[in-house]
Parts: sequence; structure tokens; C-alpha cells
Amino acid sequence: MSKSTRSWIGLVALSLGVFMALLDVTIVNVALPTMVRDFNESFNNVQWVLNAYSLVLGVTLLIVSKIGDMYGLKRVFVISLAIFVLASAINGMAPNLLVLDIGRGAQALGGAGMNALAMALVAVSFKGSKRGVALGILGSIIGLSSASGPLVGGYLVAQFGWRSIFYVNIPIGIVAIILTVIYVDEVPDLSHDHQIDFAGMALSAGSLFALIYGLILKENHPKWHWTSPQMLGWFGAAIVFFILFIWVEGRLKQPMVNLEMFKNPHFVGTVIVALALGAGIYSYNTYLTALMQNYMGYSALQAGVRQLTISIWSLILGPLTGYLGNRYSKKRMISGSLFLGGIGFLMLANAMTVNVSFAGLWPGMVLMGITNGMVNPLLNSSGMEGVPVREMGMASGLINVFRQIGVTLGIVGLGLIQNNVYENDLTTHFGQINMPKAAATGIHQALVSAGPFSGHGIAFSARLAKLPFAHAIQQTVWQAYANGTRAVTLTSAVIVVIGGICAAVFMRNHKVNPSELD
Repeated sequence: MSKSTRSWIGLVALSLGVFMALLDVTIVNVALPTMVRDFNESFNNVQWVLNAYSLVLGVTLLIVSKIGDMYGLKRVFVISLAIFVLASAINGMAPNLLVLDIGRGAQALGGAGMNALAMALVAVSFKGSKRGVALGILGSIIGLSSASGPLVGGYLVAQFGWRSIFYVNIPIGIVAIILTVIYVDEVPDLSHDHQIDFAGMALSAGSLFALIYGLILKENHPKWHWTSPQMLGWFGAAIVFFILFIWVEGRLKQPMVNLEMFKNPHFVGTVIVALALGAGIYSYNTYLTALMQNYMGYSALQAGVRQLTISIWSLILGPLTGYLGNRYSKKRMISGSLFLGGIGFLMLANAMTVNVSFAGLWPGMVLMGITNGMVNPLLNSSGMEGVPVREMGMASGLINVFRQIGVTLGIVGLGLIQNNVYENDLTTHFGQINMPKAAATGIHQALVSAGPFSGHGIAFSARLAKLPFAHAIQQTVWQAYANGTRAVTLTSAVIVVIGGICAAVFMRNHKVNPSELD
């Protein structure tokens, strides 16, 4: 078998790993209501099935990236796959929520290695024009997996129950391990000259943990002020750990992160785009899914099918972007695609009314999908340009860390904007409904406490529907939710446009040797 064929089969193995790792960030969303019933737990407690994965994934990405650079990208990738498969089996058999939360943390540890190292392995395995195409394909898998969670999760939960979303990883993971061992070549061993930077690992983990955990707390307690002791404590700790991390790394001969990377404007532009992609597009999927299921009445599977309008473009455009990226300016394509995404979000915002329909949403969703399908693959290949082999794992890890932090920041920030607009709109218009004051006060408090995601369930409940002023309440709630979602959508538009401006200012065009394009 030729080396080229081996490399392409290896790409399949790496893509399978990345697909599973990122799919498990979103696939669990649709299973939470079923878990609430099965475990007889509150929704807030069950939500830690999501939070545990996001927290461990974000904290360990950089550490696993460095270990991969030191002891072999392939070796650490295979170990990560094995951890992921074993943890998936434990999650599927979990007898209680505590075991499931611990298993999800272990699963995220494996997912971090798969997610961080796959891009570096592809960059090392392919040369010349083939590298751009291969990274484009991997980028399409990243975009597809992040966007297809509701569809895959909805189908599996509906047909086989929530445990199936974990069991399905086992055969796929075993196949990925076998293919990786056979067809992916190891990077030359670099460990003999390396020393483990324990201080850098501890400080980076502490900073990321404090930041992400603080954001999770803020998401779960939207009434807490940013200046509350809880928020100041966690975010203050994140800043202190980060400053210490920079101080320590700048004084070591072999630091965990080569800070010189951030003196390169091109790499700075790359991680800013990754941040914008996570905060503007990936986090927005959460609110689009909630709109479709909670207010438009679609089931998880029906919503997932309609979101193919977004995710299908990753599959179509991935290989094409690799080809185009070898011949044209990646910088201009990334920047232009983000501006296109901004237009898509403006179209979505225009459709956010009480009469919102899929017919009004899909044009904006298409542009959003094209943006994701173009930017993500180009970002991967662009971020690897000029990076030494010994630092490819770390470069990949940094891109993924910024993308993951962007998702967390986006979900929390967009949620706070939606909550604020929703509550203000309710307060402004609820007093205009012709109904007894006591009833108005009680229903208004219930709607505010429930929040925008659950307000529809109260307004359209069988008990409330019997009241003579039910229709007025329903219209008010719908309008408040539509206004809140419009504000979220406009914020996402601003984020991706800022990302496009930063791409145009900071990123550089890599000079490609014409001989590489054959």
C-alpha cells in the first residue's frame, strides 16, 4: 500500500476521533429531559452532565497538547481514544448521576487529546497541496460534528434511549483505534530533550478552570452580578493564575507554551477568529435549537433535520476549501466568509417575530452554515502554517482552547442578553394586559423565574389556557422571547463581523511554492 493511501486512511481514523469528541459536546443536550426522569434529579443537577464535559475539556486541552508534542502525537492520540471509549462504556452503564458526571469528566479527558492532536497529526502526515485538502476535510468534520449533535442525539434518544448516545461511541472508537495504530505514522520522538513544565501545566489548568467554572456558575445564576463575591472570586483567581502562568513561562528554557507564538500577528489573528467562531456561531446553535423546540414546536429530531441547513455545508465545503486555500488568499476567504455570516445573522434577526417560521429562518441559516463550512477548515490549515513540527500539537491545542472558550463565553453572554431583554420586555408589557393585579403579579413572577427557555411551557399550559386573558399572555411571552432572541442574533452578527475585521488586520497570506500545487 502506498504512503499516500495510508495517509488518507489515517485521516479517516483521525476524523472519527474528532467527530466523536466534538459530537459529545452537544449530543447530550436532547437527552437531558430523559435523564431527569430516569435519575429523578432536578434539571440543574443533570445539567452537570454537560458542564463536566465542557469544564474538563477546556482545562486539559493545552496539557494534552504539550504531552503529545513531547511523547508522540500518535501515541497520546491512541491513549486518548482508549480513555474516551472506556468512559463511554461507563457512562452507558451509569447507575446514578454521580457516576455519569465522573464518567463524563473522564470522557472529556480523552476527547481533549483527540480534539487537540488530530489537527497536528494531519498537518504532519500530509505535505504540500494535500495538507490543505486534508485539513479542510478535518475542518469539515469539526463543523459537522458540532452542528449535528441535536440530529444524531434526537434520533438515538427517540429510538434507543439516552444510554445509546454513549454506547454508539464504543464500536466507532474501536475502529478508530485500529485504523490509527495501523495507518497513522508517529512523529519522531522528541521526548529525550524535554522537561515537563509542571508549574505551567498547573497554572494553565487553574486559570482555565477558574474562568470556565465561573462562567458556568454565571450561566446557572443569571441574577448574580458580575461584581458579586462569587464572580469576583473565580474570575479574580483566573486572572491571578494567568499572570503567574505568563511570568513562569517567560522564564523557562522549555516552557509549556512558547509565548513567542503570540508575537506573530498571523497566529494572533487565527486564535481571535477561533474565539469568534465559538462565541458567534457554535454557541448560537444552542439558542436556535431552543427556539425550534421550545417555541416553534419541533421535536429534537425535527429540529435536527432542519439544522442540516447549517451543518451540511461543512461536509460540502471542507475539501473544496482545502483546494481553494492552496491557490487563493486564506485571509480574504476567512474574512469574507465571516462578513457573509454577519449578513446571515442579520437575516435571522429580521425573521425573529411572533410569526417566526422555518421558511423565514432558512436563508440566514444557509449563510451561517456556509460561514462555518468555509472558516473552520481554512482556520485549521492557516493556523498550522509556519509552525515547527515540535510545536504543532500546542498550536492545534491553542486554536481549540480559544474555540472552546468562545463557545462557553458565547453561551453565557448570549444567555444573559436574552434573559435581560426577555425580562425587560415582559415587565414593560405585562401591565398592559387586562387582568386582575394579583394574577398578573403571580404569573409575571413565574415567567421571570422560569426564564425565556421555559416561559412558553407556562404561557401555553393547559391550566393557563382556560383563563380569558390567556391569549394576551401568550402573545406577550412570545414577543418577549422573540425580542430576546433577536438581540442574541444581532450580538452574534457583531461577534462574527469583529472576527472578520481581525482576520483582515492580523492574518497574513502564506506564500505557497507553485511546485506544491501539482
